[in-house]
Amino acid sequence: MYGTSIDWQTIASHISLVIGQPFEIQNCYSIGGGHINSNYRIESAGQSYFVKINQPHCFEIFAAEAAGLAELAQPAVIKVPVPLCWGTTYHHAYLVMEYITLRNDSQVSSAQLGHQLAVLHQVVKIPYGWHRNNYLGTVEQMNTLTDEWVDFWRTNRLNYQLELAARKGYTGILQTQGEQLLADMHLFFSDYTPLSSLLHGDLWAGNYGIDTRNQPVLFDPAVYYGDREVDIAMTELFGGFPNRFYQAYQDTFPLDSGYVVRKKLYNLYYILNNLNTFGGGYLRQAEGIILGLLSELH
Repeated sequence: MYGTSIDWQTIASHISLVIGQPFEIQNCYSIGGGHINSNYRIESAGQSYFVKINQPHCFEIFAAEAAGLAELAQPAVIKVPVPLCWGTTYHHAYLVMEYITLRNDSQVSSAQLGHQLAVLHQVVKIPYGWHRNNYLGTVEQMNTLTDEWVDFWRTNRLNYQLELAARKGYTGILQTQGEQLLADMHLFFSDYTPLSSLLHGDLWAGNYGIDTRNQPVLFDPAVYYGDREVDIAMTELFGGFPNRFYQAYQDTFPLDSGYVVRKKLYNLYYILNNLNTFGGGYLRQAEGIILGLLSELH
C-alpha cells in the first residue's frame, strides 16, 4: 500500500494530534514532479493530505516553507496550501499540508493570478528581508533585515551567491566582473526606491497551479519582503507566464519603466543559485547577464 521505509505511523500520529481526532492512513500514493523531495498523497476516511519527505537534515527547509506559506496566507489574497504539521522520524523529515487537486491552467485564471499578485505586492512591511532565513531549493536564503534595498540585494542575494560559487571553484570573469557589478549596483536605483512588498520569492510556472474551482494556487515559496519586480522577473525566467497574467498585473499595479533592465539584475540571483545547485551549465549564462548589466552602465 505504501513504502515501509517511511515511518508513516509517526506522521499519522502527528496529524491526529494536530486535528484532534484519529487519523489512520488507508491509502498512500506517490506523486511525481519534485526533484528535491519525495511527495505523497495520504488518505483516511474522506480526509487527504499532501506530504513531503526528505532526509532529517531537511527539517529546517520544511519549517521555513511552512512559515512562508503561513505568511502568504495571512492577507487572504491568493490561495496557498495550509501547512498542518512538520517534524522528523528516525530516517526522514516531513511536511504535511492541505491537499489541493490541481488542473490545467486557463487564460481567465492567469489574469486572476496577475491581479491577485499585484494586490499581494501591496502588502508592505518595513524593513526589507524577513524575520528568518529560508531556502531557495536547498540553498539557504539570507533574509537579514536591512533598511536599504540596494544593500539587501547586494549582500544577501548576489554577494552571498557569488561567494558560494567561488568556494565551488567558479572564478574568473564571474568573480571579477561580479565584484564590479556589486560596486556599481546602486546606479540601477538612482531614481527608483522599491516598496518592501510581500514576495513569493520563487515564482516560476512550476510553483503555480489552478484548483478545481479555477482559483490560482501558489506553493513552494521562498518568502521575504522586497522589490515586487523580483517576483515578476522570476516569472519571465523559464518560459514566462501567459500574456494575460502580465496585462492584469499592469492594470492593477503598473511596474516602473526601469524594470526592463532591473529584471536582469534580479534573475541573476536565480541563475547563480542554479549554478550553485546544479553545476557549471549555468556559468556562461551568469557571466553573460553580468556583462550585459555592466554594459548598461558604461
